[in-house]
Amino acid sequence: MSYRTTEGGVTAAKGFQSASTAAGIKYKDRPDMALIYSQVPCTAAGTFTTNIVKAAPVRWDQDIVYNKPAAQAVVINAGIANACTGTEGYGYCKDTADAAGDILGIPADSVLVASTGVIGIQLPIDRIKAGVKTMAGELDGSLESGTRAARAIMTTDTEKKETAVLVELGGKTVTIGGMCKGSGMIHPNMCTMLAFVTTDADISKEMLQQALSEVVEDTYNMVSVDGDTSTNDTVLLLANGMAGNPKITEKNQDYEDFKTALYQVNRTLARKIAGDGEGCTALFEVKITGAQTREQAVTLAKSVITSNLTKAAIFGHDANWGRILCAMGYSGAGFDPEKVDLFFESRAGKLKIIENGVATDYSEEEATKILSEPEVTATADIKMGSAQATAWGCDLTFDYVKINADYRS
Repeated sequence: MSYRTTEGGVTAAKGFQSASTAAGIKYKDRPDMALIYSQVPCTAAGTFTTNIVKAAPVRWDQDIVYNKPAAQAVVINAGIANACTGTEGYGYCKDTADAAGDILGIPADSVLVASTGVIGIQLPIDRIKAGVKTMAGELDGSLESGTRAARAIMTTDTEKKETAVLVELGGKTVTIGGMCKGSGMIHPNMCTMLAFVTTDADISKEMLQQALSEVVEDTYNMVSVDGDTSTNDTVLLLANGMAGNPKITEKNQDYEDFKTALYQVNRTLARKIAGDGEGCTALFEVKITGAQTREQAVTLAKSVITSNLTKAAIFGHDANWGRILCAMGYSGAGFDPEKVDLFFESRAGKLKIIENGVATDYSEEEATKILSEPEVTATADIKMGSAQATAWGCDLTFDYVKINADYRS
């Protein structure tokens, strides 16, 4: 194994600090702003929503990631998305960056911004700037500070989401850590999710962006909670080089080891998002094996993970395998349904439900026991090749409708 897990999140890597505060943006009883800061300028990479309707922070960050030489700070707020807010909303991104740049003594165009929450409402910019000032004075590189920041960016999330790993590159120990938020309006092609990953690796901008773009395809883009692609989806990756490893400028073994560790960080965060879907009671994992191509496997896995009937069956602990086969059948990917084997698996055991497209003589009682665990996997072997893909989602519950029926109030 080229990596190992460690404690912490965005402050785990050398030179990164964070802070959080209760700015009163929407929530009146909890922190709702976070700041990430690097002691030195960073190489930056990012991936963003494919939604045509892009929030102001997405457009601001795209300009910095694509066109500016470095990034050194990220200001994040929860409660208001700053989406569909016109030129005024984009101006508030600049105001936020200016405020952070002034107090931190760094260029405003090295300050990234991110927002999550209700669409169509203008940010209370005075509170945002006051929050930036407060946080700048409380920056801290401790793991506890990183955890507090992970809690501050939550909206309907029920728990903070962070992780970190260590990897050896050129004889140096490199750390990659991250935090994310996301619970609803989650669908492949970047989800309403925000993820912030920091590393002390020394790596070129081209290689950093390539590594991120590749791992996003197999992590965040394989998650779906409700089929809605958000206006604000953003993954930002900052590398400050403070680990002192030989700089990665090409696709060598260090690059591959870095990408493997980066994949692990983002896979863990993606699974945390899926397992905390709004109102959910279970993480639902779908594996397609035996596919001819990865694209075929991805299409089939995503079709199952987004099937509301399948998600409802998982909530009811009902081994209604017909819904899974049906979702595969309308996915648009070709396969022979009479060759499919399907398994349900969890900590409670593993059970073959269908063989060659026909139900086995399985125990409904045992199936219900397996499906009653907080993490459930359905594996479909279509026996056409060696390609595979995994998607993550959650069950569909009464509470999902409740949460989203009164989200703005």
